Amino acid sequence: MSTHTVNCLRALTAVAFTLLATAAAGPPAQAVSTGLFTGASSNSVSGGEIYQQICQGCHMPNGQGASGAGSYPALAGDPALVSSHYMALTVLQGRRNMPAFGVKHRGGLFYSPPTLTNEQVAAVVNFVRTHFGNHYTDVITTAQVAALDQAR
Repeated sequence: MSTHTVNCLRALTAVAFTLLATAAAGPPAQAVSTGLFTGASSNSVSGGEIYQQICQGCHMPNGQGASGAGSYPALAGDPALVSSHYMALTVLQGRRNMPAFGVKHRGGLFYSPPTLTNEQVAAVVNFVRTHFGNHYTDVITTAQVAALDQAR
């Protein structure tokens, strides 16, 4: 046998032993899923909880946004949030690479994002507009979100 073949067999043997040891140890610990890639719906009506479960994975815990494999805009101090309607439409229908979370607009190429009710959309919009250095205290109501969703 050639040296190359022997090295390949050793590498395959090491992989096989690693797989066997992993299987013998039992199933791996599962991370708590936020539902972002499962298509599950959130049961929460708290804007803060919805942000934590769904939004902070991209927009970060403090709303500062991120860059790397993609670009996720900062929500902290964002002047575009002056319009609650703009933000609600963004959550309902998506924008650029952000998925749509509204029931009517849901769908994805590789996964289905969770769906949010109009009440949940209003809650998370109002939360973001009053946190992370944002001080927009006028609220959007569930009825206003529903009207926006019906108009599109």
